Amino acid sequence: MVDLDSKNRTIVLGGGCFWCTQAIFDMFKGVVKTTPGYAAGHTKNPTYEQVCSGKTGHAEVIKVEYNPSVASLEKLLEIFFAAHDPTSVNKQGDDIGAQYRSIILYEDEQDLRIIEAYIKSISGNFNKPIATEVKKLEYFFPSEDYHKDYYKLNPLQPYCMFVIRPKVSKIKKEFGLK
Repeated sequence: MVDLDSKNRTIVLGGGCFWCTQAIFDMFKGVVKTTPGYAAGHTKNPTYEQVCSGKTGHAEVIKVEYNPSVASLEKLLEIFFAAHDPTSVNKQGDDIGAQYRSIILYEDEQDLRIIEAYIKSISGNFNKPIATEVKKLEYFFPSEDYHKDYYKLNPLQPYCMFVIRPKVSKIKKEFGLK
């Protein structure tokens, strides 16, 4: 039997714009790598423009590779649910469309049990029902290169300054990061 804690694991998360989600997860110890992309739709190898059209069924997501001995899946879920509004259907802030939906895509049944238990444990913390979709990951399509590390590479771009920076600041404060 393989010791699951001895190797890196992955989880795919969508909580609105993948630029925001990547900027947030990149701040945490135990997160080895984040990759923006598209998942949970029906179009193979979609482009950003196709996903934005709303016709592919894909969500903007990030694949999070993490070291479970440093950052548990429960910790990643805590960050995920703090970083976006999981009760909002098909939108986060001014980003509107199914591509911005709240979604968790898992790879194995052990993760599903952890995810379901975590959602159940926090469901009373919200005024509305949690709308986060939870599905088994079928396909992950990496985004175009210009989306990778977007916030880090474009901190003065207006979307970064007025949307991402406040989210990053909120999470830094909430989790005691500098």
